[in-house]
Amino acid sequence: MSLTWLLSNMLAALLLPPLSLILLGLFGLLLARRYQRTGKSMSVLAVLLLLVLSTGAGSRLLVRPLEVRALPIIDPQQSHAQAIVILGGGRLRAAPEDGGRDMPSPQTLLRLRHGAQLQRQTALPILVSGGAPDGGVESEAELMARSLREDFLVSVKWIEDTSDNTAQNAMHSAEQLKQAGITHVLLVTDALHMNRAKMIFRSTGLNITPAPTGFISQKPLTVDAYIPTAGALKDSHYALHEWIGLLWYQLRYDDKF
Repeated sequence: MSLTWLLSNMLAALLLPPLSLILLGLFGLLLARRYQRTGKSMSVLAVLLLLVLSTGAGSRLLVRPLEVRALPIIDPQQSHAQAIVILGGGRLRAAPEDGGRDMPSPQTLLRLRHGAQLQRQTALPILVSGGAPDGGVESEAELMARSLREDFLVSVKWIEDTSDNTAQNAMHSAEQLKQAGITHVLLVTDALHMNRAKMIFRSTGLNITPAPTGFISQKPLTVDAYIPTAGALKDSHYALHEWIGLLWYQLRYDDKF
């Protein structure tokens, strides 16, 4: 297991809901012993934020601004791209229905489906990118290549299986692609993740045409969008992760943008 991956996930857990808001609420209760009004206000704020971020309407406030900056590709054949890059998005461990093998997560499968569609439309070669920072026996890229071959009947030309995060996805993929004379790619990842991904991929010198998938803020708001659910909180968590990631990339890689 990658130490960097483990530490970044621990930090993310502390910064993002629900844990960050639970800690804020507990801190408010402790503070209320001495500063009653301030402590109670802090605890109430934590509960209210948790409730808002647990609704579809609340999560959309964070999700929508990212997704409107990642429009779906209309005509991939007119992009002049030379290859398709699909980024990994996690795995399912030891799936019993697949003989105990690891499988791509539903999020990754959605990306693979879109990548396979693009490949059939353009006949472009595919690179899959994703290592095994979680300590898996196989890399995410190997799982993705197998799924494309077995489930979507699409072959993979390049496997980038050493990366632990999006920045390494970009750096290691660019190395392989440039060696093959590839300078322009269709980049496939979630719409929420696309802004950060295309930013770091472009910093490698590659020309990027975004091909996002997995949009989650397109459906109209209905009554159930105001009812707290675990799914909506998960969307808020993902969106906040991307907002923080964009800020970090601006600070960490500012000289490359």
